[in-house]
Amino acid sequence: MKLITKIQLSAMMFMQFFVWGSWYGQMSKYMTDTLGATGDQVGSAYAAFSIAMIVAPFFVGMLADRFFQAQKVLGVLNLLGAAILFWITKVTDPDSFYWVMLLYCLTFAPTIALTSSISMRLMANPEKEFPAIRVFGTLAWIAVVNLVGFMGVGDKVMIFQIGMVSAAFLGLTAFLLPAMPPTSTGKTTFAQIIGKDAFVLFKDRSFLLFFISSILICIPLSFYYTWANPSLTDAYKIAFPSGDPTSFKIENKMSLGQVSEVLFMLLLPLAYGRFGVKKILIVGLLAWMIRFAFFGYGNAGSSEWMLYAAILLHGVCYDFFFVSGMIYTDNKAGDKIKSQAQGLISLATYGLGMFIGSIIAGKVKDMYTAKNDAGIDVTNWLGVWTVPAGIAAVILVLFMLFFKDQKAKQA
Repeated sequence: MKLITKIQLSAMMFMQFFVWGSWYGQMSKYMTDTLGATGDQVGSAYAAFSIAMIVAPFFVGMLADRFFQAQKVLGVLNLLGAAILFWITKVTDPDSFYWVMLLYCLTFAPTIALTSSISMRLMANPEKEFPAIRVFGTLAWIAVVNLVGFMGVGDKVMIFQIGMVSAAFLGLTAFLLPAMPPTSTGKTTFAQIIGKDAFVLFKDRSFLLFFISSILICIPLSFYYTWANPSLTDAYKIAFPSGDPTSFKIENKMSLGQVSEVLFMLLLPLAYGRFGVKKILIVGLLAWMIRFAFFGYGNAGSSEWMLYAAILLHGVCYDFFFVSGMIYTDNKAGDKIKSQAQGLISLATYGLGMFIGSIIAGKVKDMYTAKNDAGIDVTNWLGVWTVPAGIAAVILVLFMLFFKDQKAKQA
């Protein structure tokens, strides 16, 4: 790959995740603190992203792959997204916010797959070259979350203004990428997009268990993305009631989760080869349980270490279950249905699983929130975090009893 192309792709991936990271983890705090949204309304807003993730493969498969150059589709979607983000900055009603956010997510979700496909199409050896490009996405998330934290705007409309400017920049520069003519000429069916050919893998009991567990573990994942920021903010407000909330630097603290993700990503190949997929998945599930216990029992005083540990466990939780699961799926599927199998997992997790998780997370938060004597809403975060910990515990028991670590059979 030419150096200029590598620079272009790295910048594209950086801006893609810079846009995403500017608002995603902070949206719950913005909605509750600025818009006065309920937990149910916040959960619905996050579910909008999952709805868009379900629609995205159909958009890319039916339109972007066969009628227009990919880099131009990426540019147009980001410019439209920037315009909608500007609209979001003017919305003050939580119910209206949901519909505008859904519209925005419908423009954003397809760009996640587009940036990956554009990168791989320009690579001679994607297996070796893509990780070096993809890591710029994680670095971007770390950078923008720290920017939000240092500026103290995690609950301010500026998170969407940062995303708006970044999306506009990516939209304009996308047109400078190498030309990406449509690749599909034949008929693309609904069955192909949802990965119908990969359904044969469900004959394997262990893979079926993994598939169902992947959907279920997205419920705890949704709890983390939706409520970790507000939960930590409340913990520091309790410990320092007279302090300025912007001085707590919650977003900066949470960025350590992405740092952990990079470190454990580097360790994963070694661990996978030495311990096998079953032990790796079990470690990941144990980490989910421990992190939620830390979130529930930790405080910003004598047990602050628990809060930091809960954040730092993100790398184990995400990499040891989701990333190792991608490797497991890849090995299980074989060459013929590899792409459809990965697409099926993505549709089930980030689409169906995260949708269910976002809705449940919102309702559980409302269930454990009540007004105190002063009429202020107070959340029992220990109660909230007990729910995803319990779900992870159930999945862990099922894995230990029924999952068998067998070598992949070629499909």
